[in-house]
Amino acid sequence: MNIEQAVELQKQIAEAAERMQLPKLEADYAGLKKASEQPDFWQDNLVAQEVMKQLSKLEVRMLPWQELQKNIADAVELLNLQDASMQAELSEQIEQVANKFAALKEQLKLTGPYDDYDAIMSIHAGAGGTDAQDWAEMLYRMYIRYTEKSGWKVALIEESTGEEAGIKSVTFEIAGSFAFGKLKGEHGVHRLVRLSPFNAESRETSFAKVEVLPKIDKPTDVAIDDKDLRVDVYRSGGHGGQSVNTTDSAVRVTHLPTGIVVAIQNERSQLQNKEIAMTILRSKLAQLQQEQHAEQLSDIKGPDAANEFGSQIRNYVLHPYKQVKDLRSKYETSDPDAVLDGNLDDLINAYLEFSLGQTN
Repeated sequence: MNIEQAVELQKQIAEAAERMQLPKLEADYAGLKKASEQPDFWQDNLVAQEVMKQLSKLEVRMLPWQELQKNIADAVELLNLQDASMQAELSEQIEQVANKFAALKEQLKLTGPYDDYDAIMSIHAGAGGTDAQDWAEMLYRMYIRYTEKSGWKVALIEESTGEEAGIKSVTFEIAGSFAFGKLKGEHGVHRLVRLSPFNAESRETSFAKVEVLPKIDKPTDVAIDDKDLRVDVYRSGGHGGQSVNTTDSAVRVTHLPTGIVVAIQNERSQLQNKEIAMTILRSKLAQLQQEQHAEQLSDIKGPDAANEFGSQIRNYVLHPYKQVKDLRSKYETSDPDAVLDGNLDDLINAYLEFSLGQTN
């Protein structure tokens, strides 16, 4: 690679770093780092832990770009010396920079305000009875397998099982690098066509709705006025042992301006259930604010109450042929078994490419 090509690569890296908002990341990091060095930093342990968590997340995004810029700058400087004895080594170094840049450019698809947050995912069985409940459980397994392959952590929040098979609904938390950014495209209705294992091998079409939210566990990220809330407590009716079923531990939180309702009864403690419900409520409001392009929480309208099960985002066909097709990105594969086993990277990347094209 000659000097002109190296300078052009340096320019492309600088432009990409700007799109990644590297100067802002560096400024945020410097501010948090300064705060962490104060003598009284660890007096409030919860705040300190949150600051350290944010520092770690910023490092993950910031350091690779800083290293890339330094490496290309060093290479360009050495190329300007026109030392023939260093040409081969410098060409190899620049090749490594180019390869690293190609990989890092994938992050340009993940620059949304919550893309680097953990995710809260819910799956709800739709039309189709037992087949739909089985389909919801298949999707749940698919996402669990994907998180395992990604090295992420999963924590079950709540699950409602079907009478015969499958699940009526499930909500779980996914913790991992850019979890929400990568999974946000899964939000929507998923349609399955197959021979039913529950209805004499007849061909069945089932639906399940997937909801993906950024996990907003800091009240400062989405401030909710107490007067906008109604909190009801009631006796839990789910599993969890005698103490759960005989105490008013379940919590229902209603956000009055939008009508959003979150009910949690999984934990034994009323306080724990309320904390989880508030986290999910903040997450729902943040998602709604993004979807409606609202500048303030007060500008948000209520969620669309229309039945969405007729407008799927993806089809999974197991009979009479095999195919998975995303109706937005148009990506398709003839290997649904691999997809249902958690091999979602191609589908996710295709959606992110599509989404990036929509915003440019």
